[in-house]
Amino acid sequence: MEPGRPLRLRTTTIAGLLLLDLPVHGDERGWFKENWHRAKMLAAGLPDFGPVQNNISFNAARGTVRGIHAEPWDKFISLSSGRIFGAWVDLREGPAFGTLFTAELTPGEAVFVPRGVGNAFQTLDDDTAYTYLVNDHWSVESQKNYTFLNLADESVAVPWPIPLESSVISAPDRKHPRLKDVVPMSGKRTLVLGADGQLGSALRKAFAGDSTVHFLGREQFDITLEDSYRAVTWGDYATIINAAAFTAVDAAETPEGRAAAWSINATAVSRLARAAVEHSLTLVHVSSDYVFDGTAEVHVEDEVPTPLGVYGQSKAAGDAAVAAVPKHYIVRTSWVVGEGRNFVRTMASLAAKGASPSVVDDQWGRLSFAQDIAAGIRHLLESKALYGTYNLSSGGTPQSWHEVACDVYRLLGTDPSLVRPVSTTEYAQPNTAPRPRSSVLDLSRIRASGFDPPPATLGMARYLKGLEL
Repeated sequence: MEPGRPLRLRTTTIAGLLLLDLPVHGDERGWFKENWHRAKMLAAGLPDFGPVQNNISFNAARGTVRGIHAEPWDKFISLSSGRIFGAWVDLREGPAFGTLFTAELTPGEAVFVPRGVGNAFQTLDDDTAYTYLVNDHWSVESQKNYTFLNLADESVAVPWPIPLESSVISAPDRKHPRLKDVVPMSGKRTLVLGADGQLGSALRKAFAGDSTVHFLGREQFDITLEDSYRAVTWGDYATIINAAAFTAVDAAETPEGRAAAWSINATAVSRLARAAVEHSLTLVHVSSDYVFDGTAEVHVEDEVPTPLGVYGQSKAAGDAAVAAVPKHYIVRTSWVVGEGRNFVRTMASLAAKGASPSVVDDQWGRLSFAQDIAAGIRHLLESKALYGTYNLSSGGTPQSWHEVACDVYRLLGTDPSLVRPVSTTEYAQPNTAPRPRSSVLDLSRIRASGFDPPPATLGMARYLKGLEL
């Protein structure tokens, strides 16, 4: 130990494995240290891994060996007495599998061990107390997800200071498999909820071939039911993408619809937010232009919500819950078009019949093609963009619903003059929900992150080309 040295973080040859020098203050009574100080350690560069359990391993004799164990959680390891020779082996999937790093630790050092890195130590003093914080709770069931490596593996060849033959080792630790027989620990996964809707279907295509993304529809995971949350092993995931929502805007104005909108768009989303906080997950949530009243010509991400109807109110409440999650992306869209029922498909069907629909001409916005929303979400996650809210619609010049309908007719070879313009007041029915006059979203922030949404004209042509009526 070096009294008075500053807190310092050092990288190692294993990605994510970090050594820390801890300030230790001593006098004739002994010594004192801040073993865990979240704010200082985050400032030094340690991940905010959210520890939930503290364990102590006391080792009476010099030459005691434990490991090599890779658990499905992160660990922060330090000593309160004695010395150890530490050995860490990367047992995660990837080209670094089998990489070894070693170091001697005293109470003046600590090490952060990421999920999937095998951990082992040999005591160099009697009465060595080894303590570690973990970010998931241990259980007998959790041991099924451990990855083990034999302490004497010849290919890794840990240079133990004290020969293993004369060390104190448990019987199970002597029987672990050699590296050639170890199944690497897979990385944490992404959970997509609402995977059978318009956006969910687009997300399936956007992440096609990526085995780390797990898709669940409502039958597999109903976000309104507590049982769904209890059935998930959250430690297996790093990210939740919530594509589930109640989107029947007019139905939301009825008593039954009002209850469903709040249950799915607000109450259930708060449960997802709670799960994300408890398990340090990134939560991606899809919002709506309906959180605004449309009085602003263009809506920026930081605009205060002013929803007009029940649907918008329930979405705004869900957004507020998600915004409290430290690692979150709120992706705000407008006029979504994807697989299933939507305005463009309806207009295409009417155009094919030569029908003459009445379409409002005093509501403005941009279409948001589900394919592009999914691509934008993937971009935010893969680029590790700053957390927060991002508007994401198609690019190009804003249009009225009437102009969009005319474009559909024109592209399908039908006379666009068949589409009759009407005002919102003329079109409204008794149960029609109030709608924002302007749904135009400012796209500066998503573009600054490196994603430029394609223009609506391109999305429209692409969509109609693949449409089967």
